[in-house]
Amino acid sequence: MEIHLLEKQLKAVSDANRLTLLSCLKAGEVCVCDFVDVLGISQPAVSQHLKKLEEAGIITARKIGTWKHYRIIDNPTPIIQAVVDQLEERTVCKCNTGSSCEND
Repeated sequence: MEIHLLEKQLKAVSDANRLTLLSCLKAGEVCVCDFVDVLGISQPAVSQHLKKLEEAGIITARKIGTWKHYRIIDNPTPIIQAVVDQLEERTVCKCNTGSSCEND
C-alpha cells in the first residue's frame, strides 16, 4: 500500500465523529441528513467529516435529489476493513422512510 494513502486513511479514522459515521455505514447506504441527529452537529460539519472519509478513499457518495447518500466502498483496504470490523453497527433513522428512529 502506498504510504501517503495509508497516512490519509489513518488520519481520516482517527476522529470519533468519523468512526461513528463508519459505524452507521456498516448497515449500508445512509443519507447525509440522517447523520445530523446521530452526531448532534450541523449538516455542514457532518459534510466536512464525510468529505475527509471520501477523500481518503474509504466511502463513496451518490446524489439523490438534493441529498448525498454515502456508503463504505467495496473492498476497502485491509487496514480500513479491520477498523470497520471493530466498530459496533449503529442503526440510523432513514430520512426517506418517515419511520421513527428507535435505535439512536
